[in-house]
Amino acid sequence: MSLTLFALTGAALVGLGVYGLLARPHMLRRIIAFNLIGSGLFLFFGAAAARGTGLDPIPQALIITGIVVALSASALAVGLVVALARSSGTAYLPDEEGRL
Repeated sequence: MSLTLFALTGAALVGLGVYGLLARPHMLRRIIAFNLIGSGLFLFFGAAAARGTGLDPIPQALIITGIVVALSASALAVGLVVALARSSGTAYLPDEEGRL
């Protein structure tokens, strides 16, 4: 029962992250939404790996590696957003017509 709850919670986090990624124009909110998608995937993969009969350290190692990579990618993305905000004065990307 609890593994199903973890898998459903991971799927809900992915859904919320996709909604936030598509619905929010502010770049920092998009970074947070992208991190929410990653966290949901890590939770879902952890629940899927725990369904096996034996203890397999490979999925756990992959999840930990993914968390480290996601943290460093998030730091890089926030740095790029800060540079964008300093150069253009806003943290929004222009739309197709060039409006902010």
